Amino acid sequence: MTDDNSNDIATLSFEAALEELEAIVRKLEAGEAPLDESIELYARGDKLRQQCQARLKAAEARIDKLQLDPEGKPVGVEPLDPA
Repeated sequence: MTDDNSNDIATLSFEAALEELEAIVRKLEAGEAPLDESIELYARGDKLRQQCQARLKAAEARIDKLQLDPEGKPVGVEPLDPA
């Protein structure tokens, strides 16, 4: 894998990265690729997984939890509690 592949992955949307990762998993599970290609696919899949995970973590960090008054009406927001 070259740096170009890593840069390519960094520019993908979450949805595009997930779709490509799913295609790689299907291909590997079906045994459609020779060993060398399987190793390359696995490495790219791992990078895609890392990218998806990083994007999810970033999105989670931006989510705010609504604060409600005793009557259940929104009165503000606070950071989401880390899980």
